[in-house]
Amino acid sequence: MKPIGPIPPAFAGQQGELAIGGVSVSELAEKAGQTPFYVYDLALASAQVARFRTAMPDGLHLHYAVKANPYPAVIQHFMELTDGLDMASGGELAVVRDCGADMAHVSFAGPGKRDGELELAISLGATVNLESETEAERALAIAGKLAITPKLAVRVNPDFELKGSGMSMGGGAKPFGVDQERVPALVWRLLDAGADWRGFHIYSGSQSLDAEAIAQSQEASIALAADLAETIGEAPKTVNLGGGFGIPYTANDTPLDVEQVGERLGAALAGREDILADTQFMIELGRWLIGEAGVYVARILDRKVSKGELFIVTDGGMHHHLAASGNFGMVMKRNYPVAIALKMGAEPAESATIVGPLCTPLDRLAVDIAVPRADIGDLVAVFASGAYGLSASPIHFLSHPNAAEIVVNERKITI
Repeated sequence: MKPIGPIPPAFAGQQGELAIGGVSVSELAEKAGQTPFYVYDLALASAQVARFRTAMPDGLHLHYAVKANPYPAVIQHFMELTDGLDMASGGELAVVRDCGADMAHVSFAGPGKRDGELELAISLGATVNLESETEAERALAIAGKLAITPKLAVRVNPDFELKGSGMSMGGGAKPFGVDQERVPALVWRLLDAGADWRGFHIYSGSQSLDAEAIAQSQEASIALAADLAETIGEAPKTVNLGGGFGIPYTANDTPLDVEQVGERLGAALAGREDILADTQFMIELGRWLIGEAGVYVARILDRKVSKGELFIVTDGGMHHHLAASGNFGMVMKRNYPVAIALKMGAEPAESATIVGPLCTPLDRLAVDIAVPRADIGDLVAVFASGAYGLSASPIHFLSHPNAAEIVVNERKITI
């Protein structure tokens, strides 16, 4: 049998029927009106924000990275708790606009922005994180047409990367950002054009559980920002240090020591160069804020034995949760934290592979795991599902019904 990932602490000690935000999973399924569904416990998200504020140095801003989970109720919750929002598409920008966000604290990054997306961002007053010299010229031309002074930052592709990260976003040849040696010339161009140059966005990697690696990356980013500012001859208003904070998904993953990250970052900011004395520093987080607050729930449709192996077939799968199936960045399939949601804490009675309804061998939610007796009609819970879940999955694959999304906050359920 193969191990599963660690069930998040808020759920790990439960016995009997799973409760999320104080509401039983059966009641949540009834409120959702269907299975499968995602449920996000906003109280857990609030607790993560509070932990961040306590661990990090005073004055550091926290932004929510909408790409992690763009469900409007989740966005609206973080609008009230964080200092800003970061977008990765014009579609996300439109959702945030419709949620009533303050565009003065919204930024927009991504290596392939369409003219319409640039126009939307500039017209709303959002900060555009430029990814190339060509994109800069397009943004300046669009701003000139609109007769608006654009808010423009430069995303820097640093020479270093975040070691041990799940996905490297910097270092070497990358589609993201402007190579650090070309940044000063681009900033001078922005200043000459009369743009409101906001500063730098330096994002070197994501999904790291290594506090030392994150601390080193942040220290290098602060030093790079100072070097660039000295060369340019002007201090940046802001420096976005990116994110990179990971959560445990699979066996042997250990939680990130955020307090250690905060201690090191506080020392780095306290010792920063004078040219950055008045610069506002920020971190953008998505997965770490909402990932462990989300649960994906599916219902068992069938039990079948093939060549002595038990398969539990559910109505949910990779079309809703690509990451849990192992097809979203994993080199090999490792099991997410999974449980039979009506029998939390029960002793294992059998070994099973949990699959979805799709006609493909890729549709596996868990492989060869120990479970209590699981019957048709029981519910399966996949934990650590609050980030890069439904919106990162091929929902139209084979045209199965879509999953619902709901939030719960101190027993209040919103659909």
